[in-house]
Amino acid sequence: MSSSEAARERGGRRGLMARVGRWFWRPERRWHAWAVDVLLVIPAALDALLNFPPPRDWRFLVSLGAAAVLLLRRRFPRTVLLLTLPGLYAGNALLASMIAAYTVARTERAPWQKSLVALAVVVGSFVPWPLDQLRLESWSDITQHLIFASMLGTGPVMLGLLAQTRLDLSARVAELAELRDHERALYAKTVVAAERARIAREMHDVVSHQAGLIAVQAGALQVTTKDPATRETAGILRGLAVATLEELRSMIIVLRAAGAGPTELVPQPRLADLPRLVASAEVDAVLRMDGCLEVPLPEPVERAAYRTVQEALTNARKHAPGAPTEVLLRIDPDCLRVTVRNRAPSGPRTEPQLPGGRHGLIGLRERAGLLGGTIEAGAEPDGGFAVRLWLPLPPGPAGTGPTEEAGAVDGTGRTGGLRLTGGQNFSTASATAAG
Repeated sequence: MSSSEAARERGGRRGLMARVGRWFWRPERRWHAWAVDVLLVIPAALDALLNFPPPRDWRFLVSLGAAAVLLLRRRFPRTVLLLTLPGLYAGNALLASMIAAYTVARTERAPWQKSLVALAVVVGSFVPWPLDQLRLESWSDITQHLIFASMLGTGPVMLGLLAQTRLDLSARVAELAELRDHERALYAKTVVAAERARIAREMHDVVSHQAGLIAVQAGALQVTTKDPATRETAGILRGLAVATLEELRSMIIVLRAAGAGPTELVPQPRLADLPRLVASAEVDAVLRMDGCLEVPLPEPVERAAYRTVQEALTNARKHAPGAPTEVLLRIDPDCLRVTVRNRAPSGPRTEPQLPGGRHGLIGLRERAGLLGGTIEAGAEPDGGFAVRLWLPLPPGPAGTGPTEEAGAVDGTGRTGGLRLTGGQNFSTASATAAG
């Protein structure tokens, strides 16, 4: 048998013994307390037996009774201590009194009671029986006996106080851990609610725009048509569009009242804005876009992809500054895939570690879930980190994509109409030029 096999066999035996020990010795089991009490009674009884050789008198019986009452120490700690004191003063039940003092000190009693317990054990350990034997000892012996008795009396009480403090600290730590988990859950719900509110505002902008166009076209049709049935239908359509706009306006007022913030009256970012985003991210990033880039995508899908790249680049700048980062966007006929992968930092960190609660990823996961997609984030085997987004695309024929003018700017000042051909790569420099 090789050394590695022998080490594995020894480790397996130790693990089996540890599992058996944990199963057998559990403090929450009821018989555990009785087993401990019996194990404590045995040495206390042996203390009486060894200190009183035959022939034995009543002091032996008192000391033996002090050992026996330890079985009730958990239920009646102070009574058990009082019953062990006669064995300590008249006999030799020192061990039984020390165990009883430890039990009282471990309970949630008043501090003066625990001090009185320590004093009683110290006096019982120091004063001899009968009392006239004290005159036969020298001052040196008396001093040594007093020091010895002080240690025997205060030691169990201090140990009991330490055990009680440990229990209190454990309970406090468990309470703080539960409170922290509760706060994290509440904060995660807050992040999800904020992300939903932002998505609702974006949908408000899109739907209100489309509903406004419907109302305008319906109004124009109602004025220009000569067919009464068509005029009536156009009037109904215009009324429905106006009612939809009113409902959307009421919804956005509710969102503002709920603390969702003001509605941004600016165009939302799209995939055409990715080169500008990569260029301004202050990350050594490369953007690659492949697949069916001419296919028009729904605006919520494009915004979700943009937000995912934005959050991933922000995390790369915070947690892996200077690491090469790759942004891959692939559009298939049935889905859109986004992968943002950064390598491990090559050199030592020169910036302090910035805090991160992964709440941005929670919002992205909520956004992807609403669109029927998934998002995964985790460490890579080489020490880097990767964020992968998958979003389904609705079936439909490929329409005409954006125009080929990469530098076209619309009335809002936003770069738009950027058509990307398959296999096109954008480094930071080229993205800057495109922006």
